Amino acid sequence: MNDVSVKSGARAGFLRLRQYLSSQIIGQEVLVERLLVALLADGHMLVEGPPGLAKTRAVKALAHAVEGDFQRIQFTPDMLPADLTGSEIYRPEEGSFRFQRGPLFHHLILADEINRAPAKVQSALLEAMAERQISVGQATYPLPQLFFVMATQNPIEQEGTYPLPEAQIDRFMLHVEVDYPDRATTLKIMDLARNEAITQRELPPPAQRLSQEVIFAARREILSLTFTDPVAEYIAALVEATRRPEPYSAQLRDWLRWGVSPRAAISIERGARAIAWLSGRDFVSPEDVQTIAPDALRHRLLLAYGAQARGITAQTCIDELLRRVPAP
Repeated sequence: MNDVSVKSGARAGFLRLRQYLSSQIIGQEVLVERLLVALLADGHMLVEGPPGLAKTRAVKALAHAVEGDFQRIQFTPDMLPADLTGSEIYRPEEGSFRFQRGPLFHHLILADEINRAPAKVQSALLEAMAERQISVGQATYPLPQLFFVMATQNPIEQEGTYPLPEAQIDRFMLHVEVDYPDRATTLKIMDLARNEAITQRELPPPAQRLSQEVIFAARREILSLTFTDPVAEYIAALVEATRRPEPYSAQLRDWLRWGVSPRAAISIERGARAIAWLSGRDFVSPEDVQTIAPDALRHRLLLAYGAQARGITAQTCIDELLRRVPAP
């Protein structure tokens, strides 16, 4: 099958979005690409990395460039579910209660330091991410059709943090790890910061914002890409190998305590479709699957205690998985 350029106004809009994000987020090409993939695939994203690596800036830049409302939520140990969802407020002049919407009723959400919030708050966010709705008392309120959560967590500080429950972490389509930039990139970041200080404007607006109609059109387009049976079977084999690794690798059998859910397979498929579409192809290749698989599997693998004690990481397991499961 030959490469066929996907000619669409939607793709042109996403390419402009990628160019804008790359100009504002220096040295984090993978983060920029995964932002686009998650937005295209209608998924949520968890970003992990040390402070100061443009995690917050990334979603702010996305909010600048996409048509919709943006809300940043700083998670803290003393938060209550109502701080996210909103609550019933009594109106004395009316003699009745009226629901006042919380910050989750926006299109783009930055959940900053998500692992600092207690379990009740995590549960409220879980319903929003999973069901695209919020329940308060006896009433249920739908969230906007465009609803994207990017959560951040700091891997260094553990004091005062609450590990995310498996049920919630599985709702994130991708778990992206960001690392420090090199010296040359650091110099570019310094130049960008100096220019912003001179202009007194942190993020310049893009030439053209991406409309929600274009986003929804792009989502329909990626679902129409050619997706062959061998590629689908490859994804299923990768997922199956995390649950029953014996036929593939004795090491994986010793390392893994629990495999991934069917939601992982869906995340890999949607992500691979988005990568192929952004690359200008009308078909999904095994290479697209291999590109997105680490970010779709990293947070869903549960390692055995012995493997963790020996310093085995989820990335180690994924590397072994991609080596042992044959690609079509």
